[in-house]
Amino acid sequence: MKAVQVVRPGELRIVERQEPAIQHGGEVLMKVRMAGICGSDMHIYHGTSPVATYPRVIGHEVVGEIIEVGSETERIRPGDKVVLEPIQSCGVCYACRAGRRNVCEQLQVYGVHLDGGYQEYMVLPERNVHKIADHLDWQTGVLIEPFTIGAQAAWRGDVRPGDVVFIMGAGPIGLCALHMAKIRGATCIVSDISDAKLAYAAELGADYTLHARKEDIRTALLQITGGLGPNVTIDAVCTEQTFEEAVDVTSVAGRVVVLGFGDSPSRIPQLPITKKELTVAGSRLQSNQFGYVIDLFNQGVLQPQSFITHRYPIDEVHRAIQLIETHPNEVRKVILEF
Repeated sequence: MKAVQVVRPGELRIVERQEPAIQHGGEVLMKVRMAGICGSDMHIYHGTSPVATYPRVIGHEVVGEIIEVGSETERIRPGDKVVLEPIQSCGVCYACRAGRRNVCEQLQVYGVHLDGGYQEYMVLPERNVHKIADHLDWQTGVLIEPFTIGAQAAWRGDVRPGDVVFIMGAGPIGLCALHMAKIRGATCIVSDISDAKLAYAAELGADYTLHARKEDIRTALLQITGGLGPNVTIDAVCTEQTFEEAVDVTSVAGRVVVLGFGDSPSRIPQLPITKKELTVAGSRLQSNQFGYVIDLFNQGVLQPQSFITHRYPIDEVHRAIQLIETHPNEVRKVILEF
């Protein structure tokens, strides 16, 4: 079978591998149908991921069809449409016992620490696949995993009805966070440096959009919020500067949600955090969001098909990556087809 492997940073190959087989009763064999290209896949390819190991078959936004199931499976049957939950956890550490297995002490993520979904077949524990409705097409199913990231960010920010939420960045994750914050009843402000991305955010329901290079963001936020500032700021740009700005603009008793993995320090004094009694929360992957998000997709509450702008067969993965690198403002989500 074919697989896409990052051999080392900057080197990506389509390789031939032996098709995997079920070894344990609790496993399933999935035929991969489609997989999305995520920003973290690009970081692994470029060598800027602080957590990935090499060589690695990348890909964690994955949908497929179950071909075979082990003798001990309970939920999943051959023919089921499923989405991959790409987290493996130990189940016994403090994080796992607290329901936060997304930050398990022994965390392993498919496509990062374990070979992921850019391959024609995968053998997985049954607990790592979730059935989706038959009426959902494959490319819609690919979007479920990114939306769990948005759901996690909204949960970590404790977004409440009536809150004003400021989302920094109108890329895929920022837009997923926008959807999830709107579902929670928030008024949403989105910033970016791309007019096209801001226009699309407005189409998706952003109440206000701000161009980060053409407007004074702090002044605009204070005007929109009557001088208070946003109650929740979600930093989906993830630079030292945006983290600093997030702490600066967020209201008293507000929440700042950070999704970045950068290791360069920001210059943030204690005073605004203590004086405003801010909560600063990291948001990584997701914890128990798949069932909730799948229900939203199955029921048609979420219909984000316009997220997907490009589709390529797996043999053209190099073209897909080149497009993302050279025309980032023309790309929302790129899908690989198997």
